[in-house]
Amino acid sequence: MSAEEKTETTAKRVNNRERMKRLLWVVVALFSVAVLLGAYWLFILRFRESTDNAYVVADSARISSRVPGTVLQVMVENDVPVERGQILLVLDSRDYQAIVDQTKGALAKIEGEIQAIKTSTSLTDIQTEAHLQEAKAKLQEARDNKDERLHRLKELQERWVAANADLEKARRDFKRFDNLFKTGVIAEEQRDTADTNFVKAKALVEATNAEIAAVRASLQAVEQEVEQVQAQLQATSSQRRQVEVLAHKLAALQGEQQEAEGKLRAAQLNLSYCTIPAPLSGYIAQKNVQLGDRVQIAQPLMAVVPLREVYVEANFKETQLQNVRLGQPVTIKADVYPDYTYYGKVDGIRAGTGASFSLLPPENATGNWIKVVQRVPVKISLDEPPPAEYPLRIGFSLHVTISTRNRSGGVLVPFASKP
Repeated sequence: MSAEEKTETTAKRVNNRERMKRLLWVVVALFSVAVLLGAYWLFILRFRESTDNAYVVADSARISSRVPGTVLQVMVENDVPVERGQILLVLDSRDYQAIVDQTKGALAKIEGEIQAIKTSTSLTDIQTEAHLQEAKAKLQEARDNKDERLHRLKELQERWVAANADLEKARRDFKRFDNLFKTGVIAEEQRDTADTNFVKAKALVEATNAEIAAVRASLQAVEQEVEQVQAQLQATSSQRRQVEVLAHKLAALQGEQQEAEGKLRAAQLNLSYCTIPAPLSGYIAQKNVQLGDRVQIAQPLMAVVPLREVYVEANFKETQLQNVRLGQPVTIKADVYPDYTYYGKVDGIRAGTGASFSLLPPENATGNWIKVVQRVPVKISLDEPPPAEYPLRIGFSLHVTISTRNRSGGVLVPFASKP
Protein backbone atom coordinates (compact mmCIF):
# COMPACT_ATOMS: atom_id res chain seq x y z
CA MET A 1 0.00 0.00 0.00
CA SER A 2 1.33 3.35 -1.00
CA ALA A 3 1.80 6.21 1.33
CA GLU A 4 -1.08 8.12 -0.22
CA GLU A 5 -3.43 5.22 0.28
CA LYS A 6 -2.34 4.92 3.90
CA THR A 7 -2.95 8.64 4.44
CA GLU A 8 -6.41 8.43 2.86
CA THR A 9 -7.32 5.39 4.95
CA THR A 10 -6.20 7.14 8.11
CA ALA A 11 -8.27 10.23 7.23
CA LYS A 12 -11.35 8.11 6.63
CA ARG A 13 -10.91 6.45 10.00
CA VAL A 14 -10.62 9.83 11.70
CA ASN A 15 -13.74 11.08 9.94
CA ASN A 16 -15.70 7.99 10.98
CA ARG A 17 -14.67 8.42 14.57
CA GLU A 18 -15.74 12.12 14.43
CA ARG A 19 -19.14 11.19 12.98
CA MET A 20 -19.62 8.54 15.66
CA LYS A 21 -18.80 11.09 18.36
CA ARG A 22 -21.25 13.62 16.92
CA LEU A 23 -23.97 10.95 16.64
CA LEU A 24 -23.33 9.87 20.20
CA TRP A 25 -23.64 13.45 21.42
CA VAL A 26 -26.91 13.83 19.50
CA VAL A 27 -28.28 10.62 21.02
CA VAL A 28 -27.17 11.72 24.50
CA ALA A 29 -28.76 15.14 23.96
CA LEU A 30 -32.03 13.66 22.74
CA PHE A 31 -32.07 11.22 25.63
CA SER A 32 -31.39 14.04 28.10
CA VAL A 33 -34.19 16.14 26.62
CA ALA A 34 -36.55 13.17 26.79
CA VAL A 35 -35.57 12.56 30.41
CA LEU A 36 -36.06 16.22 31.29
CA LEU A 37 -39.40 16.36 29.53
CA GLY A 38 -40.49 13.16 31.22
CA ALA A 39 -39.39 14.49 34.61
CA TYR A 40 -41.12 17.81 33.92
CA TRP A 41 -44.35 15.99 33.09
CA LEU A 42 -43.92 13.54 35.98
CA PHE A 43 -43.26 16.15 38.63
CA ILE A 44 -45.02 19.26 37.27
CA LEU A 45 -47.29 18.96 34.23
CA ARG A 46 -49.33 16.02 35.47
CA PHE A 47 -50.29 18.08 38.54
CA ARG A 48 -51.64 20.97 36.45
CA GLU A 49 -54.89 21.59 34.65
CA SER A 50 -55.09 24.63 32.40
CA THR A 51 -57.66 26.38 30.22
CA ASP A 52 -57.94 29.64 28.36
CA ASN A 53 -61.75 29.43 28.44
CA ALA A 54 -61.88 31.64 31.51
CA TYR A 55 -63.32 35.09 32.13
CA VAL A 56 -63.60 37.74 34.83
CA VAL A 57 -66.99 37.74 36.62
CA ALA A 58 -68.48 39.96 39.32
CA ASP A 59 -71.77 39.97 41.19
CA SER A 60 -72.88 43.27 39.71
CA ALA A 61 -75.95 45.12 40.93
CA ARG A 62 -78.49 46.11 38.28
CA ILE A 63 -80.00 49.40 39.40
CA SER A 64 -83.70 49.99 38.76
CA SER A 65 -86.52 51.94 40.39
CA ARG A 66 -89.06 50.35 42.72
CA VAL A 67 -91.61 53.06 41.93
CA PRO A 68 -92.46 54.95 38.72
CA GLY A 69 -91.47 58.58 38.61
CA THR A 70 -89.70 61.45 36.89
CA VAL A 71 -85.94 61.83 37.30
CA LEU A 72 -85.01 65.02 39.16
CA GLN A 73 -81.31 64.40 39.72
CA VAL A 74 -78.68 62.05 38.31
CA MET A 75 -75.79 62.04 40.76
CA VAL A 76 -73.29 59.81 38.90
CA GLU A 77 -71.83 59.10 35.49
CA ASN A 78 -70.38 56.05 33.84
CA ASP A 79 -67.02 54.71 35.12
CA VAL A 80 -67.03 56.73 38.38
CA PRO A 81 -66.56 54.92 41.72
CA VAL A 82 -69.37 54.94 44.28
CA GLU A 83 -69.58 53.78 47.87
CA ARG A 84 -72.36 51.70 49.33
CA GLY A 85 -75.28 53.96 50.32
CA GLN A 86 -74.19 56.81 48.03
CA ILE A 87 -77.14 58.45 46.23
CA LEU A 88 -77.27 57.55 42.54
CA LEU A 89 -80.61 58.93 41.44
CA VAL A 90 -83.42 61.10 42.80
CA LEU A 91 -87.04 60.95 41.56
CA ASP A 92 -89.81 63.52 41.96
CA SER A 93 -91.35 62.65 45.33
CA ARG A 94 -94.22 65.15 45.53
CA ASP A 95 -96.95 62.67 44.59
CA TYR A 96 -95.68 60.17 47.14
CA GLN A 97 -95.34 62.87 49.81
CA ALA A 98 -98.98 63.82 49.22
CA ILE A 99 -100.01 60.19 49.73
CA VAL A 100 -98.00 60.05 52.95
CA ASP A 101 -99.68 63.23 54.24
CA GLN A 102 -103.12 61.93 53.28
CA THR A 103 -102.48 58.61 55.01
CA LYS A 104 -101.20 60.38 58.13
CA GLY A 105 -104.42 62.42 58.24
CA ALA A 106 -106.58 59.31 57.95
CA LEU A 107 -104.53 57.62 60.67
CA ALA A 108 -104.83 60.65 62.96
CA LYS A 109 -108.61 60.64 62.47
CA ILE A 110 -108.86 56.98 63.37
CA GLU A 111 -106.61 57.47 66.41
CA GLY A 112 -108.87 60.33 67.56
CA GLU A 113 -111.94 58.13 67.22
CA ILE A 114 -110.16 55.40 69.17
CA GLN A 115 -109.37 57.80 72.01
CA ALA A 116 -112.98 59.02 72.05
CA ILE A 117 -114.27 55.44 72.15
CA LYS A 118 -111.82 54.56 74.92
CA THR A 119 -112.95 57.55 77.00
CA SER A 120 -116.63 56.83 76.36
CA THR A 121 -116.12 53.16 77.15
CA SER A 122 -114.35 53.93 80.40
CA LEU A 123 -117.01 56.45 81.48
CA THR A 124 -119.90 54.17 80.50
CA ASP A 125 -118.23 51.26 82.23
CA ILE A 126 -117.83 53.19 85.48
CA GLN A 127 -121.34 54.63 85.42
CA THR A 128 -123.14 51.45 84.45
CA GLU A 129 -121.13 49.40 86.92
CA ALA A 130 -122.08 51.80 89.72
CA HIS A 131 -125.75 51.72 88.65
CA LEU A 132 -125.63 47.97 88.37
CA GLN A 133 -124.20 47.53 91.85
CA GLU A 134 -126.74 50.02 93.21
CA ALA A 135 -129.61 48.18 91.51
CA LYS A 136 -128.36 44.85 92.82
CA ALA A 137 -128.17 46.29 96.33
CA LYS A 138 -131.71 47.69 96.05
CA LEU A 139 -132.97 44.39 94.69
CA GLN A 140 -131.37 42.49 97.55
CA GLU A 141 -132.84 44.95 100.05
CA ALA A 142 -136.29 44.66 98.47
CA ARG A 143 -136.05 40.88 98.51
CA ASP A 144 -134.99 40.96 102.18
CA ASN A 145 -137.99 43.18 102.94
CA LYS A 146 -140.23 40.80 101.05
CA ASP A 147 -138.87 37.83 102.97
CA GLU A 148 -139.39 39.74 106.21
CA ARG A 149 -143.00 40.55 105.26
CA LEU A 150 -143.63 36.94 104.28
CA HIS A 151 -142.20 35.75 107.59
CA ARG A 152 -144.35 38.31 109.45
CA LEU A 153 -147.41 37.27 107.45
CA LYS A 154 -146.78 33.64 108.31
CA GLU A 155 -146.54 34.48 112.01
CA LEU A 156 -149.76 36.54 111.86
CA GLN A 157 -151.55 33.77 110.05
CA GLU A 158 -150.48 31.35 112.76
CA ARG A 159 -151.66 33.85 115.41
CA TRP A 160 -154.95 34.24 113.54
CA VAL A 161 -155.47 30.50 113.53
CA ALA A 162 -154.86 30.38 117.28
CA ALA A 163 -156.98 33.51 117.91
CA ASN A 164 -159.78 32.18 115.73
CA ALA A 165 -159.70 28.91 117.68
CA ASP A 166 -159.90 30.91 120.93
CA LEU A 167 -162.77 32.95 119.43
CA GLU A 168 -164.74 29.83 118.59
CA LYS A 169 -164.12 28.44 122.08
CA ALA A 170 -165.11 31.79 123.68
CA ARG A 171 -168.27 31.88 121.50
CA ARG A 172 -169.24 28.38 122.53
CA ASP A 173 -168.48 29.16 126.19
CA PHE A 174 -170.54 32.34 126.07
CA LYS A 175 -173.43 30.57 124.39
CA ARG A 176 -173.33 27.78 126.96
CA PHE A 177 -173.00 30.16 129.94
CA ASP A 178 -175.76 32.35 128.50
CA ASN A 179 -178.11 29.38 128.30
CA LEU A 180 -177.17 28.31 131.85
CA PHE A 181 -177.72 31.85 133.10
CA LYS A 182 -181.15 31.95 131.51
CA THR A 183 -182.08 28.70 133.26
CA GLY A 184 -180.75 30.06 136.56
CA VAL A 185 -178.02 27.46 136.93
CA ILE A 186 -175.16 29.95 137.10
CA ALA A 187 -174.80 33.46 138.30
CA GLU A 188 -174.76 36.51 136.01
CA GLU A 189 -171.15 37.14 136.87
CA GLN A 190 -170.04 33.90 135.21
CA ARG A 191 -172.02 34.75 132.09
CA ASP A 192 -170.46 38.23 132.01
CA THR A 193 -167.00 36.70 132.34
CA ALA A 194 -167.72 34.41 129.40
CA ASP A 195 -169.05 37.38 127.45
CA THR A 196 -165.90 39.36 128.22
CA ASN A 197 -163.70 36.49 127.06
CA PHE A 198 -165.75 36.24 123.86
CA VAL A 199 -165.36 39.99 123.18
CA LYS A 200 -161.60 39.83 123.82
CA ALA A 201 -161.18 36.84 121.51
CA LYS A 202 -163.20 38.55 118.83
CA ALA A 203 -161.16 41.75 119.21
CA LEU A 204 -157.93 39.74 118.98
CA VAL A 205 -159.09 38.07 115.77
CA GLU A 206 -160.09 41.40 114.30
CA ALA A 207 -156.76 42.96 115.29
CA THR A 208 -154.92 40.02 113.78
CA ASN A 209 -156.92 40.38 110.59
CA ALA A 210 -156.05 44.07 110.48
CA GLU A 211 -152.35 43.29 110.92
CA ILE A 212 -152.55 40.61 108.26
CA ALA A 213 -154.18 43.10 105.90
CA ALA A 214 -151.51 45.67 106.67
CA VAL A 215 -148.69 43.18 106.15
CA ARG A 216 -150.24 42.00 102.88
CA ALA A 217 -150.52 45.60 101.70
CA SER A 218 -146.91 46.16 102.69
CA LEU A 219 -145.92 42.89 100.95
CA GLN A 220 -147.67 43.98 97.80
CA ALA A 221 -145.80 47.28 97.92
CA VAL A 222 -142.54 45.43 98.47
CA GLU A 223 -143.30 43.08 95.56
CA GLN A 224 -143.95 46.11 93.37
CA GLU A 225 -140.65 47.56 94.55
CA VAL A 226 -138.90 44.27 93.68
CA GLU A 227 -140.42 44.37 90.20
CA GLN A 228 -139.34 47.99 89.78
CA VAL A 229 -135.81 47.25 90.95
CA GLN A 230 -135.65 44.20 88.66
CA ALA A 231 -136.74 46.37 85.76
CA GLN A 232 -134.09 48.91 86.73
CA LEU A 233 -131.51 46.12 86.95
CA GLN A 234 -132.47 44.87 83.50
CA ALA A 235 -132.19 48.41 82.13
CA THR A 236 -128.78 48.80 83.75
CA SER A 237 -127.70 45.43 82.35
CA SER A 238 -128.79 46.63 78.92
CA GLN A 239 -126.65 49.69 79.44
CA ARG A 240 -123.76 47.39 80.36
CA ARG A 241 -124.19 45.74 76.95
CA GLN A 242 -123.40 49.15 75.52
CA VAL A 243 -119.89 48.69 76.95
CA GLU A 244 -119.55 45.49 74.89
CA VAL A 245 -120.81 47.32 71.80
CA LEU A 246 -118.23 50.04 72.38
CA ALA A 247 -115.53 47.38 72.87
CA HIS A 248 -116.40 45.78 69.51
CA LYS A 249 -116.41 49.19 67.87
CA LEU A 250 -113.03 49.89 69.47
CA ALA A 251 -111.67 46.59 68.10
CA ALA A 252 -112.95 47.52 64.62
CA LEU A 253 -111.30 50.93 64.86
CA GLN A 254 -108.04 49.35 66.03
CA GLY A 255 -108.18 47.11 62.97
CA GLU A 256 -108.67 50.20 60.81
CA GLN A 257 -105.76 51.78 62.66
CA GLN A 258 -103.49 48.84 61.82
CA GLU A 259 -104.62 49.02 58.20
CA ALA A 260 -103.93 52.75 58.09
CA GLU A 261 -100.53 52.23 59.72
CA GLY A 262 -99.72 49.62 57.07
CA LYS A 263 -100.77 52.03 54.33
CA LEU A 264 -98.64 54.73 55.94
CA ARG A 265 -95.59 52.45 56.07
CA ALA A 266 -96.15 51.49 52.43
CA ALA A 267 -96.51 55.15 51.47
CA GLN A 268 -93.35 56.06 53.41
CA LEU A 269 -91.49 53.22 51.72
CA ASN A 270 -92.61 54.42 48.30
CA LEU A 271 -91.48 57.91 49.28
CA SER A 272 -88.09 56.57 50.33
CA TYR A 273 -87.79 54.70 47.02
CA CYS A 274 -87.65 58.07 45.26
CA THR A 275 -84.03 58.24 46.42
CA ILE A 276 -82.02 55.38 44.92
CA PRO A 277 -78.76 54.55 46.77
CA ALA A 278 -75.92 52.29 45.69
CA PRO A 279 -76.47 48.80 47.16
CA LEU A 280 -72.71 48.11 47.14
CA SER A 281 -69.40 49.78 46.41
CA GLY A 282 -68.10 49.67 42.87
CA TYR A 283 -67.98 51.46 39.55
CA ILE A 284 -70.91 52.77 37.52
CA ALA A 285 -71.54 51.07 34.17
CA GLN A 286 -74.31 50.89 31.56
CA LYS A 287 -75.92 54.17 32.68
CA ASN A 288 -78.87 54.90 30.41
CA VAL A 289 -80.96 57.45 32.29
CA GLN A 290 -81.01 61.23 32.01
CA LEU A 291 -82.54 64.17 33.84
CA GLY A 292 -86.28 64.42 33.18
CA ASP A 293 -86.72 60.81 32.04
CA ARG A 294 -89.86 59.02 33.11
CA VAL A 295 -88.81 55.69 34.59
CA GLN A 296 -90.91 52.63 35.35
CA ILE A 297 -90.64 49.87 37.91
CA ALA A 298 -87.78 47.42 37.21
CA GLN A 299 -86.54 49.47 34.24
CA PRO A 300 -82.72 49.04 33.96
CA LEU A 301 -81.07 52.36 34.74
CA MET A 302 -77.43 51.52 35.41
CA ALA A 303 -75.18 48.92 37.00
CA VAL A 304 -72.73 49.01 39.88
CA VAL A 305 -69.74 46.73 39.26
CA PRO A 306 -67.62 45.77 42.32
CA LEU A 307 -64.25 45.57 40.58
CA ARG A 308 -62.44 44.89 43.85
CA GLU A 309 -64.62 41.82 44.46
CA VAL A 310 -64.31 40.15 41.06
CA TYR A 311 -63.69 36.44 40.69
CA VAL A 312 -62.85 34.08 37.85
CA GLU A 313 -65.12 31.60 36.15
CA ALA A 314 -63.04 29.04 34.27
CA ASN A 315 -64.77 26.51 32.03
CA PHE A 316 -62.80 23.27 32.24
CA LYS A 317 -63.49 20.18 30.20
CA GLU A 318 -65.18 17.46 32.19
CA THR A 319 -62.15 15.24 31.57
CA GLN A 320 -59.95 17.76 33.41
CA LEU A 321 -61.89 17.72 36.68
CA GLN A 322 -60.84 14.34 38.01
CA ASN A 323 -58.15 15.77 40.28
CA VAL A 324 -59.56 19.27 40.85
CA ARG A 325 -60.42 19.95 44.50
CA LEU A 326 -61.66 22.91 46.51
CA GLY A 327 -58.90 25.12 47.89
CA GLN A 328 -56.25 24.17 45.29
CA PRO A 329 -53.97 27.10 44.30
CA VAL A 330 -54.47 28.75 40.93
CA THR A 331 -52.30 31.03 38.80
CA ILE A 332 -54.07 33.41 36.47
CA LYS A 333 -52.86 35.35 33.46
CA ALA A 334 -54.91 38.06 31.81
CA ASP A 335 -54.57 38.68 28.08
CA VAL A 336 -54.50 42.40 28.72
CA TYR A 337 -51.59 42.09 31.24
CA PRO A 338 -49.37 39.27 29.88
CA ASP A 339 -46.51 40.12 32.24
CA TYR A 340 -48.54 40.08 35.47
CA THR A 341 -49.73 37.01 37.37
CA TYR A 342 -52.74 36.83 39.69
CA TYR A 343 -53.12 34.18 42.34
CA GLY A 344 -56.23 32.53 43.66
CA LYS A 345 -57.80 29.27 44.76
CA VAL A 346 -60.64 27.00 43.69
CA ASP A 347 -63.76 28.18 45.48
CA GLY A 348 -66.44 26.04 43.89
CA ILE A 349 -67.30 23.63 41.11
CA ARG A 350 -70.65 24.15 39.41
CA ALA A 351 -73.37 21.58 40.02
CA GLY A 352 -73.84 21.04 36.27
CA THR A 353 -72.31 21.70 32.90
CA GLY A 354 -72.73 25.01 31.19
CA ALA A 355 -74.89 23.43 28.50
CA SER A 356 -77.29 22.04 31.12
CA PHE A 357 -78.14 25.54 32.34
CA SER A 358 -78.33 27.15 28.92
CA LEU A 359 -81.53 28.61 27.52
CA LEU A 360 -81.92 25.61 25.22
CA PRO A 361 -80.26 22.61 26.92
CA PRO A 362 -79.28 19.73 24.65
CA GLU A 363 -81.78 16.93 24.12
CA ASN A 364 -79.46 13.97 23.66
CA ALA A 365 -82.31 11.48 23.76
CA THR A 366 -83.78 12.73 20.48
CA GLY A 367 -82.42 12.58 16.93
CA ASN A 368 -78.86 11.77 15.98
CA TRP A 369 -76.32 12.12 18.76
CA ILE A 370 -72.74 13.28 18.57
CA LYS A 371 -70.72 13.11 21.72
CA VAL A 372 -69.27 16.48 22.70
CA VAL A 373 -66.95 16.94 25.64
CA GLN A 374 -68.82 19.19 28.06
CA ARG A 375 -67.37 22.06 30.08
CA VAL A 376 -68.05 22.74 33.73
CA PRO A 377 -67.67 26.23 35.27
CA VAL A 378 -65.18 26.40 38.12
CA LYS A 379 -65.29 29.41 40.44
CA ILE A 380 -61.88 30.80 41.39
CA SER A 381 -61.54 33.50 44.03
CA LEU A 382 -58.53 35.80 44.08
CA ASP A 383 -56.21 35.77 47.07
CA GLU A 384 -56.31 39.57 47.14
CA PRO A 385 -58.09 42.30 45.19
CA PRO A 386 -56.47 43.22 41.87
CA PRO A 387 -53.98 46.10 42.24
CA ALA A 388 -55.02 49.51 40.96
CA GLU A 389 -52.49 49.37 38.10
CA TYR A 390 -53.78 45.96 36.94
CA PRO A 391 -57.56 46.06 37.39
CA LEU A 392 -59.65 43.18 36.13
CA ARG A 393 -62.80 44.20 34.30
CA ILE A 394 -65.82 42.01 33.73
CA GLY A 395 -65.44 39.79 30.71
CA PHE A 396 -61.63 39.93 30.44
CA SER A 397 -60.16 36.77 28.89
CA LEU A 398 -57.84 34.81 31.15
CA HIS A 399 -55.56 31.81 31.13
CA VAL A 400 -55.99 29.72 34.27
CA THR A 401 -53.79 26.96 35.66
CA ILE A 402 -54.79 24.86 38.67
CA SER A 403 -52.18 23.02 40.71
CA THR A 404 -53.75 19.65 41.57
CA ARG A 405 -50.89 18.27 43.66
CA ASN A 406 -52.74 18.73 46.96
CA ARG A 407 -55.96 16.74 46.70
CA SER A 408 -57.06 16.86 50.32
CA GLY A 409 -59.98 19.22 49.64
CA GLY A 410 -63.50 18.14 48.68
CA VAL A 411 -65.19 18.33 45.32
CA LEU A 412 -68.39 19.79 46.80
CA VAL A 413 -68.92 22.62 49.26
CA PRO A 414 -70.20 20.88 52.46
CA PHE A 415 -73.58 21.68 53.93
CA ALA A 416 -73.55 23.89 57.01
CA SER A 417 -73.84 21.80 60.16
CA LYS A 418 -77.17 22.16 61.92
CA PRO A 419 -77.14 23.34 65.54
